[in-house]
Amino acid sequence: MKNTLRELRAERDWSQQQLADKLDVSRQTVNAIETGKYDPSLPLAFAIAKLFGKKIEEIFSPDELNTPH
Repeated sequence: MKNTLRELRAERDWSQQQLADKLDVSRQTVNAIETGKYDPSLPLAFAIAKLFGKKIEEIFSPDELNTPH
C-alpha cells in the first residue's frame, strides 16, 4: 500500500518518534508504515487520518492505483 505519511510528517516537522508518540505506537511501526513494509490496522489508519485532518483515502492508496497499466 502506498501512503503519504512521510510527507505529512515532514510538513509538520515531526520526527518519527514524535509521530509514534502521538499515535501510541513504536517508532519502528511508523518507519515500517512509511516504507511500505507494514500496512496499518484499520483503527490505526483512522487515528492517522484524524491526526492529520484527512480522509484515510487521502493518505493511503492500494499499490495498483499508482501503477500504470
